[in-house]
Amino acid sequence: MKQFLAFLLPLLLLSGCAETEGGPQTAQIFAMDTVMDFTVYGPSAAEAIGASTQEIQRLEQLLSRTIETSEVSRLNASAGKEEETTEEVSSLLKEAVRLSASTGGAFDITVAPLASAWGFTEAEYRVPTKEEIGRLLPLVDSSRIRITGQQVELPDGAAIDLGGIAKGYASDQVARTLQAHGVESAIISLGGNVYAKGAKPGGDPWRVAVRDPGDPADYVGMLLLEDAYAVTSGGYQRYFEQAGHIYHHIIDPSTGYPADSGLTSVTVISSSGTVCDALSTALFVLGEQGAVDLWDGADWDRGFDMVLVTEDGRVLITEGLADRFEPKEGSAYVYETLS
Repeated sequence: MKQFLAFLLPLLLLSGCAETEGGPQTAQIFAMDTVMDFTVYGPSAAEAIGASTQEIQRLEQLLSRTIETSEVSRLNASAGKEEETTEEVSSLLKEAVRLSASTGGAFDITVAPLASAWGFTEAEYRVPTKEEIGRLLPLVDSSRIRITGQQVELPDGAAIDLGGIAKGYASDQVARTLQAHGVESAIISLGGNVYAKGAKPGGDPWRVAVRDPGDPADYVGMLLLEDAYAVTSGGYQRYFEQAGHIYHHIIDPSTGYPADSGLTSVTVISSSGTVCDALSTALFVLGEQGAVDLWDGADWDRGFDMVLVTEDGRVLITEGLADRFEPKEGSAYVYETLS
């Protein structure tokens, strides 16, 4: 069996910040199972980075499914009975349930038992039997989570995994931390979750590449961002190969299998990292037409932008990105605007 990850760094990369004369403070850490990069300008940049990394580490201890002492692990261990949690966790769970409902279940935090069955939780990859998937599918339904104030009850046998929303939420919290430290210019990358704070010091927008899922060392285009989040989900980010078949980590909650939607990557751009994170997963599951219908539907009313890369070699860009996306010159992809 071949196993592939988009990131291979197992530990903290830098314990401090690097600085160039008149330039930004930079740092790189490993947290939430991914590499995170910080580039921050301003007199309080070092303090802002320090506070941001502490916040991320706090959230990891709170939200990780693989840390036994986390709130998420405690809720999973108590499935079938009511458990009190923190106001922060209960609020995030309410938002996750709302996002599941507004995506028709394409994003669902109760997909956790299926993620475990495929081995993605502990990186012990395997292909579960049809019978095993059939037994687990009835557990996938976040609408059955009962939340009353800070009291949370998961259905008996169910489990939650916030991996599809936690880094987006963390980026929102980092944005608040930067604001509290008076930072006006920064770019933060939490794995595939990017937050651009303001513009670059010279006034130009931040340039963020959208990776080519067929060759992650290359890119399909460049996003121009100011005060915005951009989150990418793609099957190329984590997958394994068995018997000549590739199985990626984005599970379709309706089938129990890795999503086979005709898309190879989805990038969502909006003013909320939490929303971007959940939507990037949901749109990947829904496929091209489902993604367009959601974007154009009454629930969302084009309240976000997206870049869809399809298996047949097209790059679809919503009209709101007309002045904020630059296709790569000489690319073999065909670029289309959704309007």
